[in-house]
Amino acid sequence: MLLRTQVFVYVLLGLRDQAIAYLRQMRAVRPDDFFVLTTLAHFLGQRDEGQAAPNRAEAITLLRQALGLQPNNAALHFNLAFLLEAQGQLPDAEAAFRRAVAIDEKLDRAWYGLGLVLIRQRRLEEALSALQRNTVLQPMSPFAWYQMARVHLDLNQPEQTEAIIRHLQGFEPKVANQLRRETGLGGV
Repeated sequence: MLLRTQVFVYVLLGLRDQAIAYLRQMRAVRPDDFFVLTTLAHFLGQRDEGQAAPNRAEAITLLRQALGLQPNNAALHFNLAFLLEAQGQLPDAEAAFRRAVAIDEKLDRAWYGLGLVLIRQRRLEEALSALQRNTVLQPMSPFAWYQMARVHLDLNQPEQTEAIIRHLQGFEPKVANQLRRETGLGGV
């Protein structure tokens, strides 16, 4: 409990580097502590957003160690997949996303992530299936709809793209208009 409180205090005070240093010290004492592994991985993974990723490799190692403790934790598989995708390790990211949805088929973020990884691998038909699963779980979220519209366009299926634009117009007109501008489809 004291460990969590100390980390929380550091974060509350905006002392993220001190929290990381403290977690590293705790890891030396308690190398298999799930909280230490996952929290340190979280902070290290965030540190690299938008820049080169020297900390992501360590975060990936930590998450893999945590998965050794809780192999059926869908959220851990999702977090690992997210970092692997950011590192460009697409086959490993795909496997981790697939493991996450195998454990929890309602983990909409993992379906969306899987769709993005499959798009990056140019496996567009498979990507559509994953993105469609995301839209079933999150029908009002525009992100998967947007990606599906782009995939349909890449597959030379403008009618499906236009249908998605019309659908988005009903609840996300800004996204629908963005797709209209980008694709030239969907009328005015």
